[in-house]
Amino acid sequence: MSLLYLFHKPFQVLTQFTDSRGRDTLANWLDIPDIYPAGRLDHDSEGLLLLTDDGQLSHRITHPDHKQPKTYLVLVEGQPDDNALKALTKGVTLKDGPTRPARVRRITSPRVSDRDPPVRYRANIVDTWLEITITEGRNRQVRRMTAHVGHPTLRLIRTAIGQWTLGTLAPGEWRRETIHMPRTIRSTPARARRDRPRRKPE
Repeated sequence: MSLLYLFHKPFQVLTQFTDSRGRDTLANWLDIPDIYPAGRLDHDSEGLLLLTDDGQLSHRITHPDHKQPKTYLVLVEGQPDDNALKALTKGVTLKDGPTRPARVRRITSPRVSDRDPPVRYRANIVDTWLEITITEGRNRQVRRMTAHVGHPTLRLIRTAIGQWTLGTLAPGEWRRETIHMPRTIRSTPARARRDRPRRKPE
């Protein structure tokens, strides 16, 4: 049995527990000892972040072999035409190579929490919401993909990782789930402990 924490990471919060520059980190939002992110989410992105103290569970979530699909709500600049969406769906070639095929569709404006600060409003430029699902996790991949087809990302909210979804969590909220790992896999403590000191006994 393992514990998994689903957290709605707000905008401009680092996915780490300490920062030498004094920026907002997970420590300001989660008072749960000995948990660590299973994967990352960019400082300027929002949405679902998974955390656990179980190294095997973290590995199963993040390892490329498992190809956990990740779904994002993406506000882009302009109005992507069918050719742009087709290119994203088939995969585009970035500096670090071609991306895998993705699921991409236009959506009506979703009900999302206000962002602080908000996306800059420009009266003469139309924005479009897309839902994009990818099965890989390169650095800033979705942003680079939309920029590649001429539509920079203005806001990005991750709503799902594999079977786990953001649901009704508001920014800064979290919930806990109990995960029953296969018997052939034994839980071990997470290895990525460099950025978070252990709590001293009181």
